[in-house]
Amino acid sequence: DLAPDLDQALRALADANRRTILTVVRSRPLSVGQIAQETGLSQKTTSHHLRVLRSAALVSDTWTGTSHLFAVNTDGLAAVRAYLDEFWPGKLTALKAAVESRKGKQDD
Repeated sequence: DLAPDLDQALRALADANRRTILTVVRSRPLSVGQIAQETGLSQKTTSHHLRVLRSAALVSDTWTGTSHLFAVNTDGLAAVRAYLDEFWPGKLTALKAAVESRKGKQDD
């Protein structure tokens, strides 16, 4: 079974609107209104998705004066990346073996 935090993060990422929000806030922190404007979602819908992303530790939020800003939480994405990275070593080893096998046949 997946760790609860990883499972929650993957469920949060399963929604296309949440992935769009992450894309919008990856370069700079934005307010709910700015995110809603850039995504075309209502502020209410944006707020809902931000709550899910925040509870999955995929975004962080800070208050700057009277502005509530949201940004990607790269630490929260680390568990997702570590999980996905587990798939690569075996695939790369298999690819290397296939290339070497093919090269050996071509040398004959």
